[in-house]
Order: sequence, then structure tokens, then C-alpha cells
Amino acid sequence: MKTTSNGFDEHAVLHRLTHYLPAQNPLKDFVHHNTLHAFQHKKFHDALAKATTLFGYKTYLPLEDFRNRLKKNEINQSVLDWVIEKEKGKENFSVWKDKLLHQNYDESVKPRIGNLRANWKKEYAINLEKSTHSLLFRLLCSYLDQGIALWTFPEKATGFLAAIKALEQNTSQSLFSSTRVKELLFNNASISELLEIVVGKVELYEYYLFDQQFSHPGWSGMIATLEANPTSLLDAKPISFEELVKFELLLEIDVLDKKFNGNWSPLGSRVRTHEYKLFESVKESELFQVLSLWQQAFEWSFYDQVLGSVHQTETISSTSIPSFQGLFCMDDRECSFRRHIEHQDSKAETFGTAAFFNFEFYYQPVNGKFHTKLCPAPVTPKYLIKEEHRKKKHVKDLHYHKHSHSLLFGWIISQTLGFTSAFKLFLNIFKPSMSPATTASFKHLHKKAKLHIENKNLTDTENGLQVGFTIEEMANRVEGLLKSIGLVKNFSSLVYVVGHGATSVNNTHYAGYDCGACCGRPSSVNAKVACFAANHPKVRLLLKERGLTIPDTTQFLPALHDTTRDEIQFYDEESLSELNQRIHIQNQEIFATALRNNAKERSRRFDTINSSDSLEKVHKNVKKRSLSLFEPRPELNHATNAMSVIGRRSLSKQLFLDRRSFLNSYDYQVDPSGDFLALILGQVAPVAGGINLEYYFSRVDNQKLGAGSKLPHNVMGLIGVANGIDGDLRPGLPSQMIEVHDPIRLLVVAEHFPEVVQKAIAKNPSTYEWFKNEWVKLAVVHPETKQIFVFEKQEFIIYNPIQKTNYVQNELEVDVKTKENLPISILKTA
Repeated sequence: MKTTSNGFDEHAVLHRLTHYLPAQNPLKDFVHHNTLHAFQHKKFHDALAKATTLFGYKTYLPLEDFRNRLKKNEINQSVLDWVIEKEKGKENFSVWKDKLLHQNYDESVKPRIGNLRANWKKEYAINLEKSTHSLLFRLLCSYLDQGIALWTFPEKATGFLAAIKALEQNTSQSLFSSTRVKELLFNNASISELLEIVVGKVELYEYYLFDQQFSHPGWSGMIATLEANPTSLLDAKPISFEELVKFELLLEIDVLDKKFNGNWSPLGSRVRTHEYKLFESVKESELFQVLSLWQQAFEWSFYDQVLGSVHQTETISSTSIPSFQGLFCMDDRECSFRRHIEHQDSKAETFGTAAFFNFEFYYQPVNGKFHTKLCPAPVTPKYLIKEEHRKKKHVKDLHYHKHSHSLLFGWIISQTLGFTSAFKLFLNIFKPSMSPATTASFKHLHKKAKLHIENKNLTDTENGLQVGFTIEEMANRVEGLLKSIGLVKNFSSLVYVVGHGATSVNNTHYAGYDCGACCGRPSSVNAKVACFAANHPKVRLLLKERGLTIPDTTQFLPALHDTTRDEIQFYDEESLSELNQRIHIQNQEIFATALRNNAKERSRRFDTINSSDSLEKVHKNVKKRSLSLFEPRPELNHATNAMSVIGRRSLSKQLFLDRRSFLNSYDYQVDPSGDFLALILGQVAPVAGGINLEYYFSRVDNQKLGAGSKLPHNVMGLIGVANGIDGDLRPGLPSQMIEVHDPIRLLVVAEHFPEVVQKAIAKNPSTYEWFKNEWVKLAVVHPETKQIFVFEKQEFIIYNPIQKTNYVQNELEVDVKTKENLPISILKTA
């Protein structure tokens, strides 16, 4: 079996090909990432030009859109002039401004991908995609199915092609018409041998494979992802990208043999080889220069507001002990919730961090068959947290019974319960309610659940995982968590550790609404584990020896914030002391008021809710919205995300950030060397940056880089979504999640000395790449002088804000008047 042919190394080519394909996990593990990760080694604007030339992606907003934003002052005129002058020089300012404002360009996209295989239509009048994709997609979906299909794939084998062979041997109906194809299948023909039949010319093999796989990038990317991470499937189905390519080539040969009775020549014999160079260097385009200037002006119109406002804030320090403290996720949806809590209690102190709370593990609920990963996707945990046995009542509904699809039982249900089901469906329009089909965050962990957290015997393992954490392991993680956010003194008697999750119905992308730091799941278990560790007397004793003293009266209490419904659930309340019980009862009213205010602030973007109604009515309608079967936008998730602040709360507490900022707490005084900062930036760049870029690219090209509208989506095997029953998988975000999003790169604002930040980002090459190539923008606030520095051309330079600073008296009164983004402002009430 040949795997190389005259310089063609099929394994190297397949590896290169998978690098360019979408890298989205199955729906249950949906985690945001940089859609154009394959180009991340290049400078941002150069990468966009290459991605457009090669694959036909739209990577900027249309020219007319930018010009309209200038008219609406969403792009500031002074900022635009500053960008043009900085990038093109004073002497060329007038010429380039005229190009941006008035010159017309052909914005149509003519990609290189697909050009070679297009010759099948030209030369043979045959559409190979139409002839092969339907069968290919159905077989892949059937083989990989995770529970939707009534019948499992007929053959279970050691791989996809082995299953196909078994199917051919054991069934009377063959998948192939051509005898030659069957022989090639059973003789284990290599990709090189199959390409010799289909293409003929070695020089075109790589181009052809890129054309073939990018005719269905969704399925190709999913197979490549599953091969690299087979644990993504609960019901393991071994499959490799190589098997997919081989099988598709076999299908193509079969279609061609059937149509032409074997009388056809390879495609390479009909084309000029020198005309097909997929990775030939990209020529500089004036259109892309114009678009990149507009994009920078759009971004800096926002960045300048942020940096100008940060520069004007006052440094406020307090040595008093707060009334209570709260640890929240750095998630942008917690930005406004924290602000409203602080407005209700000015003596409260809140912190932001990644909501796995520095505890990485797999979780197994009571009666659970599988382990669930509760930590960032790239991390492979060595620990298992198990729920202790309890009587667990499952909500039952005959509509979801496994026999409801059988001939007899299904007919009985349709003739009886079918009528009540139709009535329920009608009633749901006017009165949405919780059902067994609702994905609810509070269901992830029962309020009274007990967890096996402490490991007292290192031999206590399960499937190679240590059950629970030892005292030292818990102490290490609590120390890392508290020091990274700067909470090392002035502990309140009550410290809340608040995870987050979401509730929705009929939402295929539900995992994208939960905590990304917990692999797309609610972070309630992580909050409970972190609190158990922080409250453990032996852990505190060990921390005290390390110089971190937590008072005996301080208690950590876990909670979960449902970001869709703006509700909160507390755990382990019975463990509180009498004093903390009284404090907690008072704080619950503060949380309740903050949640109502947060719901009102969110509601201004919801067409079906009148934000001018009372707080109680708005909150009621927000909760009702989360349960509506007909609501494609239960919440707007990370839409409008645009920045991340890494610093003390005083850096952002006085700002109205319009729910657009990730907030990661950090105190440079606790970390003078920048070691913790390096770790935080190593998380913020791929996590917050990945979220930001997936929203960016899904917004600028929702058809190719996004998932299109949710409305025609069908769930394929519980793996992904597709349009119709035989379409390609749709990676990226649906239009309903990104329609209000402004596509700008994430601005990271860090509080420390520039030279320390420079060393921090340089410690990890993969982190440095994000900033060096400007996939995210980095700015530094000098902690003593408040001077702003921006990172450009691998050095920090002083930045002086251009626009006037905005001020806001009451954000709840301002934000109900418009659905558009509001300017970053300084709160006079802060």
C-alpha cells in the first residue's frame, strides 16, 4: 500500500489539511475558539487577506457598512483621521481618506478553493458533490450517532472502513455499483492509489484533497476533531480523517464508473497543472488595505473610549473589611451583575476569575454512566469528583419514552397523549413552563447533593483517575486561586463563590451558554468543590504556614447564577455559623434586587419585552422568555463582547462597560514578578480571545464561518447541526447569537508596569503569538501614574486618548432608550 508517491506524502498533507478545517467539538462540548486558528501565525490583517483569497471567507464588514457607521458616529471622525495618518503617513492622508470615503471597489470574492474540482462539471458534466454527499453524510451520521437514531449502525467494528466492509459482506444490498471500487475497498487501497485513479497528476493531489474536503468542511472538521479527541463522544465510535478521505474517493470512483462505464480518464489529464497553486503567495490588494483601515478605525473608536475612561478613573484603596465578598466568573455576562451588587451594597467587594475556580476534574453525578469534564478544554484532569449516593427522582414524561417511536406504542400515544401534547404546545406560546426537555442550569447539581471531594487514600482511584483531592492538592489550588485575584487579606466573614450556567429550551448550542472554563457546563460543582477546600481546617492550616491566613470566622459559600433567568441558587447554607446565617439572609435581598436590575438592563435588547415596565414585570418576562419553545434568543450570550480588564476592581468599578467586558481580578502588588499575570494572560488570550474571534467571524460571514439561521437546523446524531436532513454540519455560531454583535478584536487592559507585562506575555510562545500578531489588542495601565501604553510591533508605546470622556448618572435610565451599544462611560454614582 503506497502512502507516498513522487514526493506526495499523504500523511503530511492530511495533517496540513486538518489544520485548516473547523475545529469545533460536538454540541455537548461546544467551546468557543478562533475560527481561523490555522492562520494565527500570521499578522491579523495579512491572515484575513490570505483566508479570503484561499477559501473565499468574508473577513470584514462590507465597505458600505463601515461608511454608514461613520455617518452614525459609531466610527469617530477624529479616530479615523488618526488611523489613516498613522498607517499611511501625513503626505498620503488625503489620497487614502478619499479612497475610504468615496472610491468604489469590486468586493466579490473569488476563492482558489474549489477551482480544481469544478472541472468535473466543465469536462464531464457531472456534479460529484450532488452525487456523493447525500450518501456520505447519512452514513457518517448513522455511524457516529449518539442516541437519536432508532436503530444503531448495523455493524460495529474497529473503525469506520472496517464497519463499511462488514456491511458489504453481510448485507445483500451493496453501497457501490462498481466491482472495481469493491476490490479497492477490500484491498485497502491507499489515498495515493485512489488519487492516481481520480486525479492522475501527483502535483494536483494536495489541491484536490483540499477542494474535496472543503466542499463539506463541517463534517471533515468534525471527523478530524473526533480523531484527535475521541473522548468527545460518550458512545465511542472509532473513526479517522484518513478513513473519511478514502471512503469519499471510493464513492467518487463508483459514481464515475457507473456514469461512464469505467470509460473515463483522471481529472488531471484535462487541466493545466500550472494554473492550480492553492498556497501561492497572496498579492497585496488595495481593497484589503482600505478595509483594514476601516476596521482599525472602527476598533479604535471603541478602544479610545475605554482607555480614555480608564485614564480618568480615580484610584480608590480601602483597608476596611468588606461587608461580604463574592468570586464570580470573568464572563462578560457577570460584568453588570457585579456592578448592580456593588450599587446595592457599596461595602461589598467582588472578584472575577475563570469559573472552574482553579479545580480541574471530571465529575460523575449519582447514577451517571459517564464522566463529565469540568475544566478548560485543553486541560486533561487526573481527578474525579463523585456525587454521593442519594435517592434521585427523574422527571418522567411519556412523550419522551423510548417506545414512543415504536409502531404500536407510538400509534397509541399519538391517538391519546398526542391531543394533550398539541394543547401543551399551543399553551406554551402564551405560558412557557419548565419541562423534562428544558436544559436548566440548576439541574446540574441538586441543592442538597453531597460530593466526594477529599481523598484520604491515594489508592482510591477509578478508571485511572484519583477520586477527590488530597489536603495539599486542595491547598495548592486555593492558594493559586486567591493569590491570582489578589484576595490575600481583609477577608469578610462571608465569601460567596458564584458559578454560572444558563437555561433554555430547543437550543442546540446550549453548551455555548454555560461556562466555557468548565467545558461548556454550569460551574456549580466547581464552586462547591472550591468552597469545601477553602473551608477545610487542614487546608487553612497549610495556607497559614505559607503566609496566607484566612480567619476562622470566614466561610466560603457556593452558589450558581443562571444568566438567562437572572436567578441564583445557594448551596450548603446549613453549614453557615449563626452570625453568617444572619448576614446571608440580609445579602439574599441584595442579590435579589441586583438580579432584577440586571434583568432590566439586559431586557433593552429583547424585542418582546418592554424595558420601561416595573422591575418585577421585566424580570418575570425575562424568566418566561428562557422557557419559550419559540424563542431562538433565550439570551444574547457573549454578543457585544469587546474587552477584558485584568487588574484591581478600582480600575473598572467606576466605569459603565455596557456588559461588554470580561473582568479578571488581579493585584500587581501581590504579584510584582508577573508570574500570576502570565498565567492569567495565558487563559484570557485563548478563552476570551477565542470567544471574541468566533463571534467576530460568525458575524462578518455567517454563511461560511457561522452556522446561518437556527430555524432550518436539524440536530445530526447529537453531534452537530445541519440544514435539512442531508446537509453539511454547520460549525460556528447561528445568526441569532451574533446579529447585535460589533465585530471588533478583543482589547485586553492589564494593570502593571509595561516591562513586567512584556516579560509575562513572552513566557509562553503560544500566548505571545496572540499579542504579537494582534489577534487580540493589548494595553497596559501604569499602576502608579495611570499612563496608558499599547502593544504595537512587539513593544509598548505611550497612548494619549483622542475622544472626550462620557459620564453617566444612572445606567438603568440610560440603557432602556436604545437597543444599540452604549458608549463606555464613567459612572458618577460609583
